[in-house]
Amino acid sequence: MKELIFWVLALTALGLATPEEYGHAHHFTLCPLANLGIESCPGCGVGRAITQLLHGNIAESWKHHWFGIPALFIVVFRIVGLIKLNIKSFKIKYKEKRYV
Repeated sequence: MKELIFWVLALTALGLATPEEYGHAHHFTLCPLANLGIESCPGCGVGRAITQLLHGNIAESWKHHWFGIPALFIVVFRIVGLIKLNIKSFKIKYKEKRYV
């Protein structure tokens, strides 16, 4: 359940974030490599790409990082899987309590 809450909140935060233009030099990052001054991090830009995608800016999303589109599909697929798992778990618990 915690993982489901995490992914839903993460996508909500990215959806509510203001999209930044590609190449904008001043942006906040949690990336430890970027914070150490290393400029070529393979994952930098994925969050900004997903933000652009959630705001309907597919071309800008692609400019930030090509993996933004697949990453969004992977996260949504994981959220759907976790919802199904939680529903199944709830039904099993409900049946156990009902027949005891």
